[in-house]
Amino acid sequence: MSAFDHRAFDHKKYRPAPRVPAFDRQWPDRDLDHAPIWVSEDLRDGNQALLEPMSVEQKKRFWHQIIKVGIKEVMVGFPSASQPDYDFVRWLIEENQIPDDVTIAVLVQCREHLIEKTFDSLVGVKRAIIHLYNSTSTTQRERVFEMDRAGIVDIAVQGATWVKTHAERYPDVDWRFQYSPESFSSTEIDFSLTICEAVMDVWQPTPDNKCILNLPTTVEVAGPHHHADQIEYFCQHIKNRDSVIISVHTHNDRGGAVASAELALLAGAERVEGTLLGNGERTGNMDIVTLAMNLYSQGIDPELDLSRPDEIIQVVHECTGIQMHPRHPWVGEMVYTAFSGSHQDAIRKSLKKQQPDEPWQVAYLPIDPRDIGRDYQAVIRVNSQSGKGGMAFLLERDYGISLPRWMMLALAPHVQQESEKRASELSSEVIREVMFDRFQRQAPLSLADYRLSKGQDEGIEVTLWQGAETLRLSGKGNGAMSSFTAAWQKHSGVSVGIIDYSEHSLGGDSDANAIAFVQLNVGGQRICAVAEDSDTVSASLKAVISGINLAESSATSAMREMETAQ
Repeated sequence: MSAFDHRAFDHKKYRPAPRVPAFDRQWPDRDLDHAPIWVSEDLRDGNQALLEPMSVEQKKRFWHQIIKVGIKEVMVGFPSASQPDYDFVRWLIEENQIPDDVTIAVLVQCREHLIEKTFDSLVGVKRAIIHLYNSTSTTQRERVFEMDRAGIVDIAVQGATWVKTHAERYPDVDWRFQYSPESFSSTEIDFSLTICEAVMDVWQPTPDNKCILNLPTTVEVAGPHHHADQIEYFCQHIKNRDSVIISVHTHNDRGGAVASAELALLAGAERVEGTLLGNGERTGNMDIVTLAMNLYSQGIDPELDLSRPDEIIQVVHECTGIQMHPRHPWVGEMVYTAFSGSHQDAIRKSLKKQQPDEPWQVAYLPIDPRDIGRDYQAVIRVNSQSGKGGMAFLLERDYGISLPRWMMLALAPHVQQESEKRASELSSEVIREVMFDRFQRQAPLSLADYRLSKGQDEGIEVTLWQGAETLRLSGKGNGAMSSFTAAWQKHSGVSVGIIDYSEHSLGGDSDANAIAFVQLNVGGQRICAVAEDSDTVSASLKAVISGINLAESSATSAMREMETAQ
């Protein structure tokens, strides 16, 4: 037998998740139009999933970030099971760290001594959510607890009763009760309804004093559409629906935590639990940042402040030790980066046409990166896979250089070659160096001085250096460049035709305030050239001289190749 037994990879050992009974499905025809109630699980579910759980000091720092983002309900821990969690809850209360519009939540199992300690940790709080849970799935019932349905219901009812009894001892506190049938995603839907209604019978919620029923995807076992069906079926069949807030808590085992939560909102859920950037058990919890940005990109106010994602990323990393992937949705380092040539060209053209007072319409950028504290510095980056648009964008952004299209075509292969040689992306500085290295030559011919005359005697008198020799030429034409090419042709006998040219000011305080591009026909060779100077006329003349030098260099190289071949 080989080292790897292919028989071990056998799909036949698995069964699809049970289908939800037929019902009047409505969620596929709905659209979201408002934000849900957001609940941060960073300090509880996220914390328990860390190799090294956060210290109280780290929890304090994370707490301040959660509040800064604008999340109004925060699960702060499991104070009955963890001394650091207990101490942290006491710090929140005793140091008056809970804003008036924020409610903390604490988790507890259906055990009386744990419930009692949980209430002890909350002495002095103004309002709080007691989150009670027990496992309900078939596997948990049969293989872990070895109980039937009735036994599992009894556990939930007893726990709900203890919670209600202890809450009555603190009448000045605004208590809210929450129940989770843990492993709801793997529980028969009829049993989920049965056990939740049994808990409701104890708590007696009303439209003015609702309880929270949290329906967790403790383990993601099916697609987001399946979860949406579960949620909508539950919403349609739970009694006293107007006395209940339906909450979801999705995990990412199949990579669908965000999608499951988003579809659950379409299906009737009003509240979502998750973490900032998706930390959590196994593959993680639902990422609040991603879901909130999904809403934002559709013109829906997420009611969270995500304008400084780099700050969130730093806090999450420093408190959890987890690095964020550079391709993380919306806020990853490379999300607003285009290496593809066609993408770069589309972005560059779209940005030029985008008007401040119109809806956002930029190809490949679903939102304006500036909205979340990013700028266009990293939007377009050039590597060996990039095209003309990317290098043009970088040169224009960083140097004010606007390339004519024919110069883009001429420069692109040299930029690609340089990127392949370096095996890395190229900065705008390197691209500029490549352009001037390839398309500027101020030797052996260079400009020393010139004088233009206008009127009937329009022309040029120019002084050139050609090595150690000084040349004084004159010519007439329609403008400085045509006058110069006429003077050069008269001197050298080589025809120089101007096919196209482009010139513009660069601005700034440097000596090179203008740049010129020329496309020439020099003795039958098509040549592109560039030059900079203090003004556009000087730059244009230098660009023509560059073209002449390049043509001479090219002709010399061609002749040497022929001699070598012979």
